[in-house]
Amino acid sequence: MSNDRTAHRPALDVVAGGPSHRAAVADRLPALRIALEQADPSGLLARDDVLAVIGFGRTGLPADPRCLRVGLEPIGPAPLEVWYGQGPVRHGEDAGIRWSRDEDYTFFAIEVAEEPGSALGGAAERLYRRLGTWLAAQPHHLLRLWNYFDAINDGDGDEERYRQFCTGRVLGMQDLFGAVYPAATVIGRRDGERVLQVYGLAARRPGEAIENPRQLSAWRYPRDYGPTAPRFARAMRSPGDQLLISGTAAIVGHASRHREDVVAQLEETLANLDSLCAAVSSGLRLGSGSVLKVYVRRPQDAAAILQRLRTHVPGGAVLVLAGDVCRRELLVEVDGIHG
Repeated sequence: MSNDRTAHRPALDVVAGGPSHRAAVADRLPALRIALEQADPSGLLARDDVLAVIGFGRTGLPADPRCLRVGLEPIGPAPLEVWYGQGPVRHGEDAGIRWSRDEDYTFFAIEVAEEPGSALGGAAERLYRRLGTWLAAQPHHLLRLWNYFDAINDGDGDEERYRQFCTGRVLGMQDLFGAVYPAATVIGRRDGERVLQVYGLAARRPGEAIENPRQLSAWRYPRDYGPTAPRFARAMRSPGDQLLISGTAAIVGHASRHREDVVAQLEETLANLDSLCAAVSSGLRLGSGSVLKVYVRRPQDAAAILQRLRTHVPGGAVLVLAGDVCRRELLVEVDGIHG
């Protein structure tokens, strides 16, 4: 993607409407730029418009509230994920929550260690209670969350760590989301570090939650998938007129499709992404304005996945990471931002 902050960004509304449309345009914030860059993190942090520098795998990063290392190993190139605001950016740490902010956007990150011998749900509940208290005191609205933790599929039935996480998150969030859930990703690391990591994006104005017509809303999932349904929107239309895409996999309705067939799963995932874009605008397509993270359960599948994405998302920036999806039968998941 271009490093020029003034570069053209395709708007999500293709057809202008009447007064309500003009009011919405006037209410927009500047777009947040997220880029994948091979760069010196210290040089990035010297800029006054950098909100976040996120590294993956064994990437070394400075001790700075704007930096976060996620223990998902890249498959292939390992660029940094860099968030650019408008500047100037302030940053700090409050009660274990690292944050940075310009006038329009806030980046935040929190990590909570699991207690030995205790279920993951306890760590999720503690983290989300602390996060909810902090967010309630902030001037910005929650748009997007990423959740990463080790061994997501360990345990059988309701003892599976992902199901424990979902229950603990709901117990901890209380009224954090209100009636509108943020976009979200939940992926399993494989680093053996029993630490729950959550980072996110908030903005001066609220976003608009988007659901996918091909998929049942996650909070309506039946009991088959655990005692507590996940709580997230399939995407969020940001006040910067960007599409923040949640983790998306080969699920139609509420059922997983194409067990053990990664090629067919990827095609179903792409169909879900296309459907999500169409729910916003019939003319919206992923492409040169897109930055995607692709989580792959089996590293040997990465080359075929990347080749297909290059044709389906022409000009898009893609980072491929080795990670486990919330359901054992799912082999690939995609999230990202467009616009």
